[in-house]
Amino acid sequence: MLQVGIFTAYFPYALEETARKIRAHGFNTVQLDLSFKDMDLSDANITAANCKTIREAFRRHDLPICAVSGYTNLVHPDPARRRQNLDRLKTILRHARELGTPYVISETGTFDPDSDWVHHPKNKTREGYETCRDIIAELVQCAREHGAVFCTETYVNNVIGSVAETLRLFADIGDPSLGLLMDPTNYFEDHNLDDMDAELHRIFDALSPHIKIAHAKDVKRAASDQGVQLADIDAGEGPALRGVGKIELPPPGLGSLNYDLYLQRLSAQHPNLPIIIEHLDEADVPRAKRFLDAKLLANG
Repeated sequence: MLQVGIFTAYFPYALEETARKIRAHGFNTVQLDLSFKDMDLSDANITAANCKTIREAFRRHDLPICAVSGYTNLVHPDPARRRQNLDRLKTILRHARELGTPYVISETGTFDPDSDWVHHPKNKTREGYETCRDIIAELVQCAREHGAVFCTETYVNNVIGSVAETLRLFADIGDPSLGLLMDPTNYFEDHNLDDMDAELHRIFDALSPHIKIAHAKDVKRAASDQGVQLADIDAGEGPALRGVGKIELPPPGLGSLNYDLYLQRLSAQHPNLPIIIEHLDEADVPRAKRFLDAKLLANG
């Protein structure tokens, strides 16, 4: 059966309290965000000892870590920022196994200098793609050398933002140390949102063999272009994102994603995969989990 988890970022507490609160909701796995109120997890402090402390804390609460958040802008146009982003991501990849999982996840990023979430014309150029591909190949090499798997997460406004671009990336790199984080809501824009079921079939027909972890949020059309929408929560921009432009990305059950079809297609080839709830605040966790649990029960 699909295993239901949640990002640790939605619980902004010390390590032990975070694990205790998540377990109290009945989750049995987590996607780890390297941020706890009682730990300095800057690059220099992502050490074997600290990783062991984190891993064992979640294990004591029966919450195995299924993946680690490494989200960053891989193609940031400022060379110094880009190198800083990649250095931290490589540090996480080198320590992933010590955290209890091989999987480290990031979207590919955008050449926009001001926001990691908006489109930039260079994203869809040959130069932009090749720059991103070469960076990912470097990350995959680092992952392979340390027994990890770098999982890219497709997102429409990033360099790798479509089914075709995702397939091209996997064909070009062709390495088992590259995996895919499946979040179908990230493939929808204003033009294909009304083609929900056909788009879900296209996504899974093409990409299912590459999936390692899945996410559970939702998608719907906004009344107007709202720019970058961020929730007011105690977390970074990634966990706080709620949509861009005319697309809202709310918590699971509050949008128009066909969850029945999503879960049917996901479980057909990946019956024991972790599916991780996101895009919510702590107060909404019980409702979101009830929604996902009910959908899983209904779909066997």
